[in-house]
Amino acid sequence: MGRLLGRIWVGFTTSLIAFIAYSSQIFVIWPWYGSVLSIDLLKLLIPFNALVGMIFWNYFLTVFTDPGRVPRAWQPDTQSGEGYEVKRLSGSPRFCRMCNSYKPPRAHHCRQCRRCVLRMDHHCPWVNNCVGHYNYGHFIRFLFYVDVACSYHAAMITRRTLDVMNAKFWEGPDTVEFIFIILNYVTCIPVLLGVGGFSLYHFYCLLKNTTTIEGWEKDKVATLVRRGKIHEVKFPYNIGDRQNIEAVLGRNPLLWCCPSLPLGDGLKFSVVEANDENPQQAWPPEDPTEFRPHSDYADDEDNPLSLPKSPWTYANGSVNPALEPSNAYRRASKVQTKRKTRAGKRPAVGYTTGFVANVPPYHPNYTGPTDGTHENGLESEGGYASSSVSDADSDEYRYSQGGVRIRRGSEGLEVRPVDREEILNRYILTRGAEAGHYRRYVPEPVSSGEGVSSNEVENGELSVSNDNMYEEETLLTSVAKS
Repeated sequence: MGRLLGRIWVGFTTSLIAFIAYSSQIFVIWPWYGSVLSIDLLKLLIPFNALVGMIFWNYFLTVFTDPGRVPRAWQPDTQSGEGYEVKRLSGSPRFCRMCNSYKPPRAHHCRQCRRCVLRMDHHCPWVNNCVGHYNYGHFIRFLFYVDVACSYHAAMITRRTLDVMNAKFWEGPDTVEFIFIILNYVTCIPVLLGVGGFSLYHFYCLLKNTTTIEGWEKDKVATLVRRGKIHEVKFPYNIGDRQNIEAVLGRNPLLWCCPSLPLGDGLKFSVVEANDENPQQAWPPEDPTEFRPHSDYADDEDNPLSLPKSPWTYANGSVNPALEPSNAYRRASKVQTKRKTRAGKRPAVGYTTGFVANVPPYHPNYTGPTDGTHENGLESEGGYASSSVSDADSDEYRYSQGGVRIRRGSEGLEVRPVDREEILNRYILTRGAEAGHYRRYVPEPVSSGEGVSSNEVENGELSVSNDNMYEEETLLTSVAKS
């Protein structure tokens, strides 16, 4: 996030807190007590202002406290015997390519801050800062005091509203007080619901000693365990509820609500002791079916890196036979090629016929035509357009589901494109006629058994009315399109 935009967010958050805190006291509570200082008024407002002061204090510390950065030239001590966090695949110490330095356990690179943050939880736009090792406790206290202060504020405004509802007409609030009662409800209730739900999640993370990023990792691990890909792995940093809270808020429970520094330097953390039942494993565990990049094979002696003989590889080293572009542009170009060919027109220079080879023409497995012409006699453009016009009618659509011909393309099953003219021809064939021709209907002559002599029929003396004898011509062509 930009520096200017981050300052705007911080200014907006500060203004919102100040509006909810002081507009209610000046325009609602003060007139309610008759604009006179009294003991009851002080009993009501002193606790509320104390909560507001703690909100501003912890918010200030969250914004301006450095969450923690990796010291220069820091390297994990691989000889200490205490263990260190390694890469999931190669087993080497974690290294940040953006910062060009090693990463301690639970540290991650923040794209907004452009550096690695110790015990990074997330980058919060409301504070224009990362929430990490040194300011996570301030962030938790800020959420806690926002919840308590908003609840206190909502209780005060609700009490005033109930008093107004029970009061007589001439004892009710004036227009300004009524407007600020509505505004305080509109601003306080959404903040209480939104921050309250967010607080519950972070209180749970505090209890389990989990960051937001590690929460995503735990969800992924749970999915792998549920699918049977890996065995259940215990989260190594969950050392107990009491110890988890003390690691962030301090050892003295009486000072948990007061700003204080966390335990440790953020470069190493206590983990669960390994035993026979719960052996210590790397976190997060590896997905056995996940593709391993070449860089992860560098230090793997069991799986050395072996390059294929050809750069055109797919699966076992061959070219993917189903790999070809199939999109709306290609289907439209096929239809246009058919229409131009049937009309006796030649495609313009640079016109694409719709066919795109799996590999370039200079590839050994290229199977396009070598004579420079299509199957329909049209010249190809540089050897790329090598498909016939009847490509859509080929055997590649050899599957059938519910009477619809489909094929298996590079992005899944594809339905065969059929234009309206082909649909009309199919309908004509079902009627027993030949497409593109007239069908003349001539009624049979009247038989001699209906009171007419055969001589009259043979001599053509029988006059037949237009109601009994007629000719009908029907053109079964593309006129039906209109």
